[in-house]
Amino acid sequence: MTWYHPAGTLATDTADLHVTPENAGWAYSGLQVFTLSTGSPVSVTLTGEEGVIVPLSARNVAVTIDGAPFTLEGRDGVFDSVSDWIYAPVGSLVTLSGESGEIAICTARASEVFPVAHVAAADVSVEVRGSGQATRQVTNIATPGSFTAAHKINVCEVITPGGNWSSWPPHRHDGIGDCPTNNEEIYYFRIGRNDKPHGDPTGTGLFRLYTVSGSVDETLSVRDGDVYVVPEGYHGPTVAPPEYPMYFLNVLAGPAEDRTMAFCDDPAHHWIRDSWNTQTQDPRLPWTTAAGRTEKS
Repeated sequence: MTWYHPAGTLATDTADLHVTPENAGWAYSGLQVFTLSTGSPVSVTLTGEEGVIVPLSARNVAVTIDGAPFTLEGRDGVFDSVSDWIYAPVGSLVTLSGESGEIAICTARASEVFPVAHVAAADVSVEVRGSGQATRQVTNIATPGSFTAAHKINVCEVITPGGNWSSWPPHRHDGIGDCPTNNEEIYYFRIGRNDKPHGDPTGTGLFRLYTVSGSVDETLSVRDGDVYVVPEGYHGPTVAPPEYPMYFLNVLAGPAEDRTMAFCDDPAHHWIRDSWNTQTQDPRLPWTTAAGRTEKS
């Protein structure tokens, strides 16, 4: 089973990207990305799935969920600002329409039905995590600590300024051996430039994954729009070149009834967290807020 999927390889007739449990080789997590255009609405039925709808580079998106209308204010790009978002319950019919731009529907196989929720950008938690060259922004969209009205799904965004590392120290959540947490995780990458609000095809970054058994150990280049599905193993670092900030959208879900974002560090590198106490956080962060891109970034 291939875990790395270059941009375009999981496209369908209607979606730029469609990760399903079947093509990922697991049981819960999924992701669809669509490019909206005038006169071409997108409809998705969440059969046996709950969804989190996040504008990536779309504004003023009309959304109906089982006939109820909403408007997502959205944003010009993932490096431009934090966006509002919508939770869609299991079994709902979702229709999206807009003039232009990209939008994501993050999904998880689930059975409990929770109400529709529209969360304003100003209410989305933005966290600066790590320190030194491992400083990054974590935007907690639908995580257990930021949004409780969901069954399985966890969603967050990470922005790594140029020259920094994220997913560090390496960690896993695969339920193997002494690691009790079991979550499947999707990494959807966008590689930016300091002068652009969204992804740029010229940029690259690095991503490493290695399994406990040693059967997989790879470090590869990732480009704008690439996907890596993580069913097991330690993952990290993700590395952004100096001139190309990195964004990734994470979707996580697993068999546990209680949603969690817990993980298990590689024991050899756990000490790194204590070293952050004597380092200074990168002053470029937070990179974005609900009001837009910060001047210091």
